[in-house]
Amino acid sequence: MFKNYLKIAWRNLTRNRSFSLLNIPGLSIGPAMTTLIILWINYELGFDRFHEKISRLYEVNNQYEVEGEIWTWNSTPKAMAPAIKKDYPEVEKVSRYFYDNTFLFAWDNQKIKATGTMVDPDFLDMFTFPLIQGDPRTVMSDVNSVLITESLAKKIFGNQNPMGKMVKIDNRDTFKVSRILKDIPSNTDFGFEFLIPWSYLTQQGWDDQHWGNNSVATYVLLKDNTDINSFSAKIATLRKNYDKDTPDMKTLLYPYSRTYLYGEFENGVEKGGRIDLIRMFGFIAVIILLIACINFMNLSTARSEKRSKEVGVRKVLGAPRKLLIGQFIGESVLITFISAIFAFIIVLLLLPSFNNLVERPLSLNTASFGFWAIAICVTIVTGLLAGSYPALYLSRFKPSAVLRGTFKKVDAKVTPRKILVVLQFSVAIILITASLIITQQLHKVQNRQLAYAKNNLIYSSMEGDMEKNYDLIKTELLESGAFTSVTKTNSPITESWSNTWGFEWEGKNQNDKTIIHRLISDDDVVSTMGLELIQGRDFDLERYPTDSTAAILNESALELMGFEDPIGKKIKDNGIDWHIIGVVKDFVYNSPFQKIEPMVIEGAKGWFNVIHMRINPSESVSGSLAAAERIFNKYNPEYPFNYEFVDAAYAKKFNDQRTTGKLANIFTLLTIFISCLGLFGLASYVAENRIKEIGVRKVLGASVSTITGLLSKDFLKLVMISIIIAIPVSWYFMSNWLNEFAFRISISWWVYILSGGLTLIIAFITVSFQAIKAARANPIKSLRTE
Repeated sequence: MFKNYLKIAWRNLTRNRSFSLLNIPGLSIGPAMTTLIILWINYELGFDRFHEKISRLYEVNNQYEVEGEIWTWNSTPKAMAPAIKKDYPEVEKVSRYFYDNTFLFAWDNQKIKATGTMVDPDFLDMFTFPLIQGDPRTVMSDVNSVLITESLAKKIFGNQNPMGKMVKIDNRDTFKVSRILKDIPSNTDFGFEFLIPWSYLTQQGWDDQHWGNNSVATYVLLKDNTDINSFSAKIATLRKNYDKDTPDMKTLLYPYSRTYLYGEFENGVEKGGRIDLIRMFGFIAVIILLIACINFMNLSTARSEKRSKEVGVRKVLGAPRKLLIGQFIGESVLITFISAIFAFIIVLLLLPSFNNLVERPLSLNTASFGFWAIAICVTIVTGLLAGSYPALYLSRFKPSAVLRGTFKKVDAKVTPRKILVVLQFSVAIILITASLIITQQLHKVQNRQLAYAKNNLIYSSMEGDMEKNYDLIKTELLESGAFTSVTKTNSPITESWSNTWGFEWEGKNQNDKTIIHRLISDDDVVSTMGLELIQGRDFDLERYPTDSTAAILNESALELMGFEDPIGKKIKDNGIDWHIIGVVKDFVYNSPFQKIEPMVIEGAKGWFNVIHMRINPSESVSGSLAAAERIFNKYNPEYPFNYEFVDAAYAKKFNDQRTTGKLANIFTLLTIFISCLGLFGLASYVAENRIKEIGVRKVLGASVSTITGLLSKDFLKLVMISIIIAIPVSWYFMSNWLNEFAFRISISWWVYILSGGLTLIIAFITVSFQAIKAARANPIKSLRTE
């Protein structure tokens, strides 16, 4: 019986080639795109899930109320970890993490830059980063030992055994390679290639007991069976015993398993994070697969007249309904399996490009039995889903009505087929609207006035002897003619690496805890960055030696402090009195999607990490970079000259939104394509079923345009209903998305007119192709049997 049904299914598939050619692409592209999205979702959900003790791992956060709003952040004081370990017996282990930094490794003639950090000895007992070589019982016991990953070992030592070898780090101290770590997985928030014991940081005098210096991440591992709720209430008041300045600041333990996906807070409450993006694309994956299934349902039921006599004859011969249902579902599953083969090929072809788009190393684990088991199960489920309604619909025909030719009912106003078409095009319109709004938002932010000149501006991290030889480097850069101005700062102009609510000024409300950002700078910061000076002047230590304690405010800081005439006024920060010499227009230094916060640019009595250089526009960029490399190699020969263009660094801030926009565009096009495949098939079957009517109308004088309009209007009505449904749904979701940004567009009415009009045009072109073909057919052929 099964073999017989399989033969019939194959014959139907090969005999109705047009039906197959419309269904197979839809059932191939839909699952292929769904598979790619599922691979990405699975990768994202697996972030840092490989740690064996993750259920007991927590990240320490701070919570503090500022002007009625609760702020939450994960930078903590260096002194917090020892205090936790000493005061709370519920904590099994604790470790600080000094964030990732780039260091120069030197061995023999090799000089390699690598990313790493300092951690406490408990770190590798808390997180699962296995050792390949070395005794795990004595990890980080030596202050001058270093743990490196197997990839970094390969880069530095080649095929030699790295254990026990001595390397110089940052041209400062010599370390012994004591452990080799297995390369860390790509789906982790950690990005280190080496680890140095925290005791080295203490030895160098970089450790401190200042509770106002939130500069490291702190992680704790709780003991088994610890009641997290009671312990969280207990540790919340940790600072009361240590922090004199902010003793009421709360300490919050946040599950490490949730940091990547959920670690965003609003007014002290977890509000989501990357999980929102995952849910959105998971929903899109389901919708794309559903649309592909809807196509199959619509096309299968549209062929009902062709299959009706077959059903009638089978029933007369005694075939029960359940066997007919099995026959039609079998045909659906067969088509789905054929489509799955094409889908697999599409995934293999598109996976490298998709990886580049989402910047993730996704892969198909084709060697796994589980992969094929899941693939087969998904294919069968898709086949059952796509074939269930057609099977139930076709198998219910009464043989007496079918064989008399009276089984068809008058066309109802609402049918399942019409509902499915409306659903398809509603989704298409929502996605078109989303793509337009995302593109608009990106365009608006990318064209936001930065209030500094990002073009022809580069920066380089201060390393080695650059600080010591800075004056010589700056002089030669300017004398070379390749650069017009140079300055050094504590952070790139595109970022803020320091902030505080500890600024003081005359008339300040002592309860004011507004965060003010710092940019520490040397001379010529205004001219080098291209800032817009509103009042006062730039730093100039040669003419004004006291500019080492001078300050320049941005407009937001001036508004906060309320100075009517700020020049000459004094503000206090870190125990130093800074005198204001200028005011600059607000410039974008953090997220371009958010409002600009107060900033104070402090003079040279600070610390520096970066050199900014403005390229002479009359010189070639390549020539200027070559001149800079020669000068830096002269005064800092141990380090390679590395730099980054400010405009490129700024462009990176749009990566997530740009990726979201590209994915939305791709899914929109695919949804429209799959929907149009179905609409094309429906139009062809409608035209075929009404071929005699069309012939009569032509004989009676109807024009091609009249018949085309007659066949098209019913479909266009369905698209109009889709537009009416899609507009409020789209507005709701896109308004919520835009609310995430302080600097945002307003949704314009023309977006919905454009998306709706575009969908109508696409639908009309799709339908009219078949309608015109039917209208131009020779009526003699369709009426010869009458």
